[in-house]
Amino acid sequence: MPELSQESERGRAVLPWGAAEVTGPSMVPTLHHGDRLLVRWGGRVRPGDVVILRHPFQQDLLVVKRAKERRGGGWWVLGDNAFAGGDSTDYGVVPEELVLGRVRFRYRPPASGRRSPLELARWAVSAVRPVLAERSVSRRLRAR
Repeated sequence: MPELSQESERGRAVLPWGAAEVTGPSMVPTLHHGDRLLVRWGGRVRPGDVVILRHPFQQDLLVVKRAKERRGGGWWVLGDNAFAGGDSTDYGVVPEELVLGRVRFRYRPPASGRRSPLELARWAVSAVRPVLAERSVSRRLRAR
Protein backbone atom coordinates (compact mmCIF):
# COMPACT_ATOMS: atom_id res chain seq x y z
CA MET A 1 0.00 0.00 0.00
CA PRO A 2 1.46 3.40 -0.89
CA GLU A 3 2.62 5.15 2.22
CA LEU A 4 3.50 8.82 2.15
CA SER A 5 6.38 10.71 3.67
CA GLN A 6 5.70 12.49 6.95
CA GLU A 7 6.79 15.79 5.37
CA SER A 8 3.37 15.96 3.75
CA GLU A 9 1.79 16.12 7.20
CA ARG A 10 3.97 18.97 8.52
CA GLY A 11 3.01 21.56 5.90
CA ARG A 12 -0.67 20.66 5.69
CA ALA A 13 -1.89 22.99 8.42
CA VAL A 14 -0.16 26.07 6.99
CA LEU A 15 -0.53 25.85 3.21
CA PRO A 16 -3.31 24.51 0.96
CA TRP A 17 -0.65 22.77 -1.17
CA GLY A 18 1.88 20.18 -0.08
CA ALA A 19 4.26 17.50 -1.27
CA ALA A 20 4.27 13.76 -0.67
CA GLU A 21 6.34 10.78 -1.79
CA VAL A 22 4.85 7.43 -2.83
CA THR A 23 6.14 4.14 -1.46
CA GLY A 24 4.63 0.86 -2.61
CA PRO A 25 2.97 -0.56 -5.74
CA SER A 26 -0.80 -0.23 -5.21
CA MET A 27 -1.29 2.72 -7.60
CA VAL A 28 0.76 1.30 -10.51
CA PRO A 29 0.55 2.23 -13.42
CA THR A 30 -0.64 5.74 -12.41
CA LEU A 31 1.91 6.21 -9.62
CA HIS A 32 5.14 4.34 -8.95
CA HIS A 33 7.34 3.88 -5.91
CA GLY A 34 9.44 7.04 -5.53
CA ASP A 35 7.07 9.39 -7.35
CA ARG A 36 6.66 12.83 -5.79
CA LEU A 37 3.16 14.28 -5.58
CA LEU A 38 1.77 17.79 -5.41
CA VAL A 39 -1.32 17.63 -3.19
CA ARG A 40 -4.16 20.13 -2.80
CA TRP A 41 -5.27 19.71 0.82
CA GLY A 42 -9.01 19.88 1.42
CA GLY A 43 -11.42 20.72 -1.35
CA ARG A 44 -14.12 18.76 -3.08
CA VAL A 45 -13.44 15.16 -4.04
CA ARG A 46 -15.13 13.68 -7.09
CA PRO A 47 -15.35 10.07 -8.26
CA GLY A 48 -12.15 9.14 -10.08
CA ASP A 49 -9.88 11.57 -8.19
CA VAL A 50 -6.61 10.32 -6.72
CA VAL A 51 -6.73 11.24 -3.03
CA ILE A 52 -4.58 11.25 0.11
CA LEU A 53 -6.28 9.74 3.14
CA ARG A 54 -5.60 8.44 6.60
CA HIS A 55 -5.75 4.67 6.84
CA PRO A 56 -9.00 3.85 8.71
CA PHE A 57 -7.36 1.37 11.11
CA GLN A 58 -3.91 2.99 11.40
CA GLN A 59 -4.53 6.73 11.30
CA ASP A 60 -0.89 7.74 11.59
CA LEU A 61 -0.42 6.18 8.12
CA LEU A 62 -1.23 8.30 5.06
CA VAL A 63 -2.12 6.44 1.86
CA VAL A 64 -2.91 7.37 -1.72
CA LYS A 65 -5.87 5.76 -3.52
CA ARG A 66 -8.47 6.51 -6.18
CA ALA A 67 -11.88 7.64 -4.88
CA LYS A 68 -14.34 5.47 -6.81
CA GLU A 69 -17.73 6.42 -5.38
CA ARG A 70 -19.51 7.86 -2.36
CA ARG A 71 -21.16 5.35 -0.05
CA GLY A 72 -22.90 6.05 3.23
CA GLY A 73 -21.07 9.21 4.34
CA GLY A 74 -17.67 8.21 3.03
CA TRP A 75 -15.66 7.10 0.02
CA TRP A 76 -15.05 3.71 -1.53
CA VAL A 77 -11.36 3.89 -2.50
CA LEU A 78 -9.34 1.48 -4.62
CA GLY A 79 -5.76 1.18 -5.77
CA ASP A 80 -5.12 1.17 -9.52
CA ASN A 81 -3.15 -2.08 -9.13
CA ALA A 82 -5.79 -4.73 -8.41
CA PHE A 83 -3.15 -7.22 -7.21
CA ALA A 84 -1.67 -4.99 -4.48
CA GLY A 85 -4.67 -4.81 -2.11
CA GLY A 86 -4.86 -2.44 0.86
CA ASP A 87 -7.98 -0.54 -0.16
CA SER A 88 -11.74 -0.48 0.55
CA THR A 89 -12.03 -4.14 -0.35
CA ASP A 90 -10.03 -4.74 2.86
CA TYR A 91 -11.28 -1.98 5.19
CA GLY A 92 -14.60 -0.79 3.73
CA VAL A 93 -15.82 2.76 3.26
CA VAL A 94 -13.42 5.50 4.35
CA PRO A 95 -15.16 8.24 6.38
CA GLU A 96 -15.20 11.66 4.70
CA GLU A 97 -13.07 13.26 7.45
CA LEU A 98 -10.19 10.85 6.73
CA VAL A 99 -9.90 12.01 3.10
CA LEU A 100 -7.36 14.84 3.35
CA GLY A 101 -6.71 16.06 -0.19
CA ARG A 102 -6.51 15.51 -3.94
CA VAL A 103 -3.36 14.71 -5.88
CA ARG A 104 -2.91 17.26 -8.67
CA PHE A 105 0.56 16.54 -10.18
CA ARG A 106 3.08 13.73 -10.23
CA TYR A 107 6.84 14.20 -10.60
CA ARG A 108 8.84 11.10 -11.47
CA PRO A 109 12.55 11.53 -10.59
CA PRO A 110 15.08 10.27 -13.15
CA ALA A 111 16.23 6.67 -12.72
CA SER A 112 19.77 6.37 -11.46
CA GLY A 113 22.37 5.17 -13.93
CA ARG A 114 20.49 6.29 -17.04
CA ARG A 115 22.47 9.03 -18.67
CA SER A 116 22.11 8.64 -22.43
CA PRO A 117 20.58 11.64 -24.22
CA LEU A 118 17.67 9.53 -25.49
CA GLU A 119 16.83 8.26 -22.00
CA LEU A 120 17.05 11.77 -20.56
CA ALA A 121 14.76 13.08 -23.32
CA ARG A 122 12.19 10.34 -22.59
CA TRP A 123 12.35 11.16 -18.89
CA ALA A 124 11.94 14.91 -19.53
CA VAL A 125 8.80 14.32 -21.58
CA SER A 126 7.15 12.18 -18.90
CA ALA A 127 8.63 13.50 -15.63
CA VAL A 128 5.84 15.90 -14.67
CA ARG A 129 2.23 15.11 -15.42
CA PRO A 130 -1.11 16.15 -13.99
CA VAL A 131 -2.95 13.38 -12.15
CA LEU A 132 -6.42 13.51 -13.63
CA ALA A 133 -9.64 11.88 -12.54
CA GLU A 134 -10.37 8.64 -14.33
CA ARG A 135 -13.82 9.51 -15.65
CA SER A 136 -14.44 6.33 -17.63
CA VAL A 137 -14.20 4.16 -14.51
CA SER A 138 -16.59 6.32 -12.51
CA ARG A 139 -19.17 6.16 -15.32
CA ARG A 140 -18.94 2.36 -15.41
CA LEU A 141 -19.50 2.18 -11.66
CA ARG A 142 -22.63 4.34 -11.85
CA ALA A 143 -24.07 2.25 -14.68
CA ARG A 144 -24.07 -0.96 -12.64
